[in-house]
Amino acid sequence: MSSQENARRIRVVVQPSPFDMGTETARLLTLGPDIGGLGSFLGVVRGGGGLVALELEHYPGMCEQSLTTLAEDALQRFSLVGCTIIHRVGRLVVGEPIVLVLAAAAHRGAALDATRFLIDRLKTGAPFWKAEEFADGRRVWVESRQEDEAIAARW
Repeated sequence: MSSQENARRIRVVVQPSPFDMGTETARLLTLGPDIGGLGSFLGVVRGGGGLVALELEHYPGMCEQSLTTLAEDALQRFSLVGCTIIHRVGRLVVGEPIVLVLAAAAHRGAALDATRFLIDRLKTGAPFWKAEEFADGRRVWVESRQEDEAIAARW
């Protein structure tokens, strides 16, 4: 498959602005009649323990390339028709959408497996840095978690 064809089938965006899940789903469904299932994951900034916001930083260019490589792997591994990865950066308050992963395939199993693969691997392999902001004024950089590494390693 040509890189131009892959570029049409893969959408990777890192942005500070909100995204529209309906618009992104509709765009993916235009890729053709072979789609029989579409898996989706919408990640939201989770609160608790006084957390009020996350500040996400990334390395522009390197981050997008890392996510594109991950999407290309998923395209091949799960015979996807297409996939979308959108990750937000900047300051996001509790309850805001932070990441969207969509995977379209001929069958639901491949679409769902690819969605889980993409989010599990993105969580540990993409070059993002997160700082947590708390109501008491504390700001703490988030360390990688062993559980997340173990989940990603299963793939």
